[in-house]
Amino acid sequence: MIPKIPDEDFNKLVKFVHSNYGINLAQKRVLIEGRLCNEIRHKGFATYHDYLETVYNDKTGTEIIALLNKLTTNHTYFMREKEHYEFMNKVILPDIVAQNRARKYVRIWSAGCSSGEEAYTTQMQMQEFFGVNASKWDTEIYASDISENVMNKAKQAIYHVDSMKHLDPAWQKKYFQPVENDCYKVVPTITSKVKFGTFNLMHSIPKPPTLYDIIFCRNVMIYFDLPTKLALVNRFYDAITPGGYLFIGHAESLPRGSTQYEYIQPAIYKKPK
Repeated sequence: MIPKIPDEDFNKLVKFVHSNYGINLAQKRVLIEGRLCNEIRHKGFATYHDYLETVYNDKTGTEIIALLNKLTTNHTYFMREKEHYEFMNKVILPDIVAQNRARKYVRIWSAGCSSGEEAYTTQMQMQEFFGVNASKWDTEIYASDISENVMNKAKQAIYHVDSMKHLDPAWQKKYFQPVENDCYKVVPTITSKVKFGTFNLMHSIPKPPTLYDIIFCRNVMIYFDLPTKLALVNRFYDAITPGGYLFIGHAESLPRGSTQYEYIQPAIYKKPK
């Protein structure tokens, strides 16, 4: 039988996670009990309290990130939410070419990128769009997540074939090299254009040297309450170039009139020029 977490410990955990990571666990009590009880036993703790105090006192942050990974979902795959890439290919990139022939660069942020599939898919899309002219364009993607372990996996760029099932077979052949155990590694022409770093989205966003043309923050804010979500997208707003875009997950939305973004279509918003 799964032990119940005491109210005091539950409330402290909810407050700590919300204050530091924006994630709202207030309605996740059963999930917390179900996913943490085995962790407690495995690590030799007698109570939730003893385990959580160890988490709070871990100055490296490793324990809290491990806890968050157990309570949230990092499931992703290549070409997730294909409609976004179609819009990018048909609308955004042609506009960048038309408006910015002289500068020849594109800057994108994959925020909450998990294990890297989103960032690499995005770079593949740009490689396909620019084609023979790709070498003339400086296309750089910054990909971030709060978990250093996830970042390390993303940097390795090795994925099981199951995560590639939504990719065009021609892309699989062109952008992946087989390794072993039905796994494939993304080719250097793609990985060299993606820079990874750990970042907590609740922190202030440093002004980038060049504002982003696109920010992807998809299926991250499903764990946020509305005030936290609006505060984050407003921080994104200051980091996006005028005329640039914010992509969120199709399971997410922003209330109409709650931000300065222009609504384009489901899960796509634009910063006015």
